[in-house]
Amino acid sequence: MEDLFYLFLLVGFLAQLVDGALGMAYGVVSSSVLLAFGVPPAAASASVHAAELFTTAASAGSHVWHRNVNWRLFFRLAPVGIAGGVLGTYVITAIDGDVLRPWVAGYLGLMGLYILYRGFKAVPPRVEPSSALVLPLGAAGGFMDAVGGGGWGPVVTTGLIGSGGAPRETIGTVNTVEFFLTAAVSAAFVMAIVTGHWEESEGLTNYLWPVLGLIIGGVAAAPLAGYVTKVIPARYLTIMVGVLISLLAIYQTSRLL
Repeated sequence: MEDLFYLFLLVGFLAQLVDGALGMAYGVVSSSVLLAFGVPPAAASASVHAAELFTTAASAGSHVWHRNVNWRLFFRLAPVGIAGGVLGTYVITAIDGDVLRPWVAGYLGLMGLYILYRGFKAVPPRVEPSSALVLPLGAAGGFMDAVGGGGWGPVVTTGLIGSGGAPRETIGTVNTVEFFLTAAVSAAFVMAIVTGHWEESEGLTNYLWPVLGLIIGGVAAAPLAGYVTKVIPARYLTIMVGVLISLLAIYQTSRLL
């Protein structure tokens, strides 16, 4: 996959631009493209989370520096998100990739449609989300992020903003939690390899070049996210991401059929 380095450099760059601006898209876009190239679901998720260790660190540092983090929300969201992510890693490494492909394609299709819905329907914000919403939403987001190779932002950011959370603090907090979630999921993948729980992990080295492309492109784009929000309205970015993910999900489904 050496020849795919520049393609994934571009994918990582564009996905991180949108992710930094909206609090979603890097993982779900990157994993969708990997899946479209025939990478097994567990390997796609592991590859994307390896890349996200670097991109989420840059993004989280930026949001902390600019005081976009609601620390009260952070400490409620992080533990359940991490728990859901570790559980999702265990599930995806225990099941045959061919069995998971239709479910992951369906999940990404639903995410694409939901992101499109969020783009076309603006919801007025400004309420502090309750723990009754934050806890299950964080657990579901962490689980779907590990299983789908992305989904933390689409599930958690959209859920919290849709319930009335202030966009700036919600995006900043969700992006900051994502670094710790990514670290936990990556550690869980390593543990699955070491313990022999993940029997199909031998081929991971085949995806080294795409992962390097995602890392370099994503880290290069991280400082530019603020500029993107000034140039392109968030609503249009959301619609563009929804269209892209929906098209990739259709492409994956056509390959399965």
